[in-house]
Parts: sequence; C-alpha cells; structure tokens
Amino acid sequence: MSYSAEISRTNPTAFMFVIDQSGSMADPVGDTDLSRAEFVCDALNRIVVNLITRSSKSEGVRDYFHIGAIGYGGSTVANALSGSLGNKIFNPISAFEQHPLRVEQRDGMPFPVWFEPYAGGGTPMRKAMRTAAQALAEWCDEYPESFPPTLLHVTDGEPSDGDPEPIVEQLKSLGTEDGEVLILNLHTGQSKSGPIKFPNMEKQVTDGFGKILYRMSSILPPAVAGAARERGYQVDDEARGFFFNVEPIEVVEFFEIGTRASSQAMLLR
Repeated sequence: MSYSAEISRTNPTAFMFVIDQSGSMADPVGDTDLSRAEFVCDALNRIVVNLITRSSKSEGVRDYFHIGAIGYGGSTVANALSGSLGNKIFNPISAFEQHPLRVEQRDGMPFPVWFEPYAGGGTPMRKAMRTAAQALAEWCDEYPESFPPTLLHVTDGEPSDGDPEPIVEQLKSLGTEDGEVLILNLHTGQSKSGPIKFPNMEKQVTDGFGKILYRMSSILPPAVAGAARERGYQVDDEARGFFFNVEPIEVVEFFEIGTRASSQAMLLR
C-alpha cells in the first residue's frame, strides 16, 4: 500500500462515480421534496464544484483531477454525463469548469449543473462494474505513475443482473505503480439492520447483500482514514470504505471523504 504519488498536471488522479439509477431511486428522501436520485445528483454537482475550487490557480483551473461517471438503471449502463462531456467517460476537471449543462441560481448563488437525476427499471450493477473496470484499465494504462483512481459507488438495492463481486475482484487488481484502484461503496436503503460506517470486520455486517458490498470495498489507506477521522468518524485499523443502510444525506460526506484520498499527495505546481 503506497498511495503517496505526487499529483500534478502531468500525473493527475481520477475519480469514477458509479451511480444506481434504478426505479427505487425515485423514492423521496425523508420529509423533503427531493428523491434519492435528485439528492445524489446534487451531491455530485457539489463535489465537482469542490474539486474545481481545489484545482483553481491564478491562471485558471489545473488538471489535477479527471472525473468519470457511470449510471445504471433498467437494462442500461451509460455515461452519466451529457452535452460536451458525454462523448467519453473521463474528462479533465478544466472541462467541467468550462462546460456545465447550465447554471442555476440557488439561494442567490450560482449553482453549476453537470449531472441530472434519472430513476427507472432494474439494477444492472454487475454490468456497471464491468463498464467501470474497462474505463479504469484504460486510464491506468495512460497514467501508470499517478496516484491510483478512486471508484465511489452509490446504490440503494441489490443487483438485478447477477453477483457483481467477481467483477469487482478483477477491478481491484487494476491500478498504477502507486497502488490499486480504491473502491468505496455506499448503500442507502431500508434494511432492518442499523447504519454501519467504516466497518473493519465482515461480521459487523449482518445483511447478506451488505456482506458482498463489504468485501467489494477497499481497506482505507492512511490518507482516506485520516480524512474520515477529521470528520469525527471512528476508523479502526483495516477499516473498509463502506457505508451501509445510511440516509441519503450521508452521500455528501461519503463523496467528501472519498475525494480527499489525494489531498496529502497533491503537489500544487
């Protein structure tokens, strides 16, 4: 476990968001007017703004980060981006700064939008992970000396196309000279078990599908574990990047912590 490569424009890192867009993502979030799909899209748009801010210098936005997103629902797995960014899976952060779909006004402030909510059909998670693996393999081949990519997966239900775990085991073998791809999973749903965050033993997870997601999640490297502890989470040795049965609002923290994996490795040049 290294995860210490310096991040620069020559050697960027990448974030791959894999988002469940099945029909149940249309369910409302608590007492709000937002669906789960809308809430996740808001969190995605906010984290892109955050990454743009972290990459901004006096001369403009530096391409320290590449972002990709895959949505899956019904029988479809597709690029979750559209417009100018929809022609390829990964785009540099400067392209996001230049090409939002639109800019809304929220509380009197501009709010750029790149991701729009969608919910419908089944949950082809296995196919989505295969698509993500292909894109990540290509990225790692192009940037072999970079800080390894991070995959952040959000789902609210079990797959409808078979077990994704064998595909993810293959995905875990991908990486750069600095380490393997990091895989973080968040499940938001209504399981009878209580919420679980950053478990370090499978027996802490009693739900059968939760155990699969646990095994699909990477052990947190020090940079990610440190980011989680700074936000008040108890993170023990060998803790996995895994939230189970949490409220949709936890997606915001999940994205923030997952994209902080690279903070200590950044070389601002």
